[in-house]
Amino acid sequence: KVMLDGGWFRTGDMGRMDEKGFIFIEDRKKDMILVSGFNVYPNEIESVAVEHEKILEAAAIGKADDRSGEVVQLFVVKKDPSLTAAEVIEHCRKNLTGYKVPKEIIFRDDLPKTNVGKILRRELREDSPAQ
Repeated sequence: KVMLDGGWFRTGDMGRMDEKGFIFIEDRKKDMILVSGFNVYPNEIESVAVEHEKILEAAAIGKADDRSGEVVQLFVVKKDPSLTAAEVIEHCRKNLTGYKVPKEIIFRDDLPKTNVGKILRRELREDSPAQ
């Protein structure tokens, strides 16, 4: 059902409203990662990751985990070939709450995208090792 009672339209987007009444779209509901009962928005992880000077692009997905339900798996396109997974994790550890820190870093030459440049997380989930 797309249309809800009262004229609301279901989009699948998740957001928040600030104290001034401004609405911010955070991410898509289907892309949200659930880590030990906590909601993790991929866009937040990706925004922090690309602040690292050696990262060109990043995409986060949830990976099944027996202990916490899901963990964050981060796909990274390097700007600098010397970048290591340990550097990425350390950068994230300094800038994110503990449960949001990626548990696995996967380096790729590029990320799958739509023709308008939106990252296709669905394809990353399908291609992800041990999903």
